[in-house]
Amino acid sequence: MPSTNEYLLVNEAADLLGVSPNTIRKWGRDGKIAEYRHPVNNYRLFSRSELERIRKKLNSPSRRRPKPR
Repeated sequence: MPSTNEYLLVNEAADLLGVSPNTIRKWGRDGKIAEYRHPVNNYRLFSRSELERIRKKLNSPSRRRPKPR
């Protein structure tokens, strides 16, 4: 298994993306993001590089809502 800093736990992934931990769990369960399991403790793990790509998409100007007047 690659080094642990290449993968994030649920709470770390949620903090990175600015969403709730339950959202991360649901996205993993629904297959929206790849979910890996730690071989010893079975914790959910998420690829840091994939999360960074998602974060860029979430923060792109086309995804932002216009401010109300």
